[in-house]
Amino acid sequence: MIVDKPAGMTSHDVVNVLRKQLGERRIGHAGTLDPDATGVLLVGVGYVTRLLTFLSGLDKTYTAQIVLGSATSTLDSSGTVTATHDMSSITIEEVRRVVDENFVGKINQVPPMVSALKVDGVRLHELARQGVEVERASRELTVHSFKVLGMSAPGVVDVEVHCSSGTYIRSLADDLGRALGGSAHLRNLRRISIGGFLQRECSSLETAVVHPPITAVRTMSRIVADDEMKTMIKHGREIEIEKFDSSAPWVL
Repeated sequence: MIVDKPAGMTSHDVVNVLRKQLGERRIGHAGTLDPDATGVLLVGVGYVTRLLTFLSGLDKTYTAQIVLGSATSTLDSSGTVTATHDMSSITIEEVRRVVDENFVGKINQVPPMVSALKVDGVRLHELARQGVEVERASRELTVHSFKVLGMSAPGVVDVEVHCSSGTYIRSLADDLGRALGGSAHLRNLRRISIGGFLQRECSSLETAVVHPPITAVRTMSRIVADDEMKTMIKHGREIEIEKFDSSAPWVL
């Protein structure tokens, strides 16, 4: 299922609604979206849930707005303002320059406290609610493209980001504000693609469509087994990966 997640629901809320609609307990999702975020959420039904592991690591593309001049406790518009700066003189050209110089390609990012990552078995956002902040190790990620589309209002920058899985767009917004000599936070986050699954294919939660299982693996590399490979598979023999000209996972 390719669902357009509405704002105000967690990804797990979506799963619970679909379980009731479909009368199926075996439902899961790939790629968590924050409650305030909208957009593409991949949902597996029945035995297809086993394939979600391969989908959650796909690249993601998002659109969002970055509000210059104020930082918040959650790095997005849901939090309380923690700092303000006068950034009225910042031009769109300067934003593009700083983005191109600092936020495209391989980058290191420290996960925000308001995330589902675990430290000693406890999710960071649970610690954050208790007012506890812990040290987090930075992670290397890839930002394939970071398009600065323009300013839809004074100090509000519209962006589109194509990035590797695990990238926090709210952290990009916060880091961009700092790199510009001030502060910033994120709002109106929307995921427009996961790998080759696009927002135009989404159905609403109320009219969710269950696609054929083959849809889940359509973006994976395909291998057609020849007679020799079929014989090896039947006899449980290992197949050398050097025989394949693409990276795993594969659909056989």
